Amino acid sequence: MLKYLNPFLHGFSQIMLQENPLTGLFFIVGIFFGSTFMGMAAITAVLTGTLTAIFLSYPRDEVKQGLYGFSPALVGVALALFFQPIRIVWLAIIAGSIAAAILQRAFIKKKIPGYTFPFVLVTWLLIFFLRAVYPETAATATAQIPNPFGDFTFAFSGYGQVIFQSNALVGFLFFLGVFFSSPVAALSGIIASLIAGIASLYAGVPLSEISLGLFSYNAVLCAIVFQSDKLKETFWVFLSVLFSIAIVLLMHKYSLLQLTFPFVAAAWLTLLSRGTVKKMASNRVHE
Repeated sequence: MLKYLNPFLHGFSQIMLQENPLTGLFFIVGIFFGSTFMGMAAITAVLTGTLTAIFLSYPRDEVKQGLYGFSPALVGVALALFFQPIRIVWLAIIAGSIAAAILQRAFIKKKIPGYTFPFVLVTWLLIFFLRAVYPETAATATAQIPNPFGDFTFAFSGYGQVIFQSNALVGFLFFLGVFFSSPVAALSGIIASLIAGIASLYAGVPLSEISLGLFSYNAVLCAIVFQSDKLKETFWVFLSVLFSIAIVLLMHKYSLLQLTFPFVAAAWLTLLSRGTVKKMASNRVHE
């Protein structure tokens, strides 16, 4: 039973780069806590992405690892956030999940770290399409209640916003899910969330937006990607977080829909920087 269930749960846990069924379960519970529609959309999306990978005969090990579930999961939750639960939106979730899984395979095949970029690209296109062709499908805006800033609960909201949840309690569930898989990754993420929130405050961002975790979640993902128990690697964690903060603030300034693009761009810039430094060091050794 578990061999069939694990790829599904890993599809959720891989959202934060973990291959752990318990982590995936924590994420599912947290998403449903935020919204039943989001929960159902996420399950539909992960199943669609995983079945697409199986149907197209993608490598079994990759399917088991949940590599074709996490971008579809984010597509599903994002569309559930921005649109109403009607037929065309459900069709968009399914179509987007298929497209995200196929794009993910393209990145893997080329050995390019795509991270959540397939989700970002597909969701940008679907949101543009639905808003242009089916404007009546847009979700009704609801006022979000800011989490208290004074006790730093915004750091947990940063975790929650990785999967579009602003509630600090849900963020804490996500944090626990990552902690059970990798304590170092979980703690790196929470520190990054704090740094990003405080930096955004000094950059003049309203407290209400910071407390919702909107300026922290990309930093959380960066810290999780580059986390290491080796002290010398801490620089790259910090650099990736700084990159993400700068990109988030820039996109916010121009009112651009961020999703997890700042994380992806920051991760790519960090990999490029690290590769350049290592190449320079290698050349010096051989001179």
